[in-house]
Amino acid sequence: MFTGLIEEIGTLKRTYKRGEAMVLSIEALRILTDAAIGDSIAINGVCLTVTEMGSNVFTVDVTPQTFRHTNLKDMRPGERVNLERAMQAGGRFGGHIVQGHADGTGAIVSRENEDNAVVYTIRPHDPALMRYVIPQGSVTLDGISLTVVRADHNSFSVSIIPHTLRETALQWKQAGSVINIECDVLGKYVDHLLHFKGAGDTQDADSKPAAKNGITAAFLAENGFF
Repeated sequence: MFTGLIEEIGTLKRTYKRGEAMVLSIEALRILTDAAIGDSIAINGVCLTVTEMGSNVFTVDVTPQTFRHTNLKDMRPGERVNLERAMQAGGRFGGHIVQGHADGTGAIVSRENEDNAVVYTIRPHDPALMRYVIPQGSVTLDGISLTVVRADHNSFSVSIIPHTLRETALQWKQAGSVINIECDVLGKYVDHLLHFKGAGDTQDADSKPAAKNGITAAFLAENGFF
């Protein structure tokens, strides 16, 4: 698990592609001070496993599933990437719950200055993601925990303070850039529970009957959840 607070900007040194599989080698300093093979590191918000380590360089494998659903497939040597180590149990929780499992990608529609902030507007490539994007709610963009300031049926905006812009690779993103999106995990689980339809319900003699058409708001209320 991650928090969405970027620790370091790394540099992509090498890529190797074979079909929809990739191997990435990334140059970094700070995050490698206590890293080991097998550790999880989020690269542009994508949780990947360290498979090799060298002098200020580490290597990760990218599976076809990750290749298809993130912007890693379009990266070229020399590009800058956001890096975050997995959260320690005793660490401060400064962002929000980030799994490192991108829900998809989106395109930056615009980048506009607003006093001391920069406002980015993003349009997800899959419009269905907008059901999980809520004004004043949390969203992760290329691994950065951000607050949604506006949302409509097909796009949303976030406001970036100068510190976040300086400390992340977002500073190099412009209109047209592709960015990884991870929606708030709490909203996704609630939505799944409310709309899931099981393949068959069972019950024992002491239990209440399960919902016949999936878990609904009425079912949750009837069984004391709210």
